[in-house]
Parts: sequence; C-alpha cells; structure tokens
Amino acid sequence: MTSEVAAQIGPRAVGAIYQNSDGAFEVLSLVTDPAEAARLLKRRARFAVIVRDVLRADGQPFAVGSVWTTSDHLVRAGGAQ
Repeated sequence: MTSEVAAQIGPRAVGAIYQNSDGAFEVLSLVTDPAEAARLLKRRARFAVIVRDVLRADGQPFAVGSVWTTSDHLVRAGGAQ
C-alpha cells in the first residue's frame, strides 16, 4: 500500500469505529488491491473499506471508497488491541 493510499484510508484500521455526517461505522476489513476494490465499489478504486453501521441494529456490511477527511472522527482505534 502506498503512503498516498494509507493517507486516504486514514486511521480506519480493522476494528476501528469512526463517525461522520452519514453515521457511525465499524471497520470490518480493508481492501487495498485495486482490482478487488474496483469490483466491490463498481468503479475505479485504489482501496475499499468494508464497514457496518453501528447505529442500526440490522446494519449489514457494505463497501465504501471515500477518503478520510476532517469531517470524519475516530471514535475507537482499531488494530492490535
């Protein structure tokens, strides 16, 4: 993974929870293979983040390809805990 892609993913490691205007999401998986990310997102992509909306009891996993911005806020860090 390049440093540019890592910067676009931001602190969204597996297990992290982040919040923005769309909701609060738990990171289930990171996809950094561009071909697989493009397949998941149905568009050109360098990465995809598989998330689950933690504010919905019936939240199903889905893929997002948005970059980390100042409107995103880390609620819980992921990775080795």
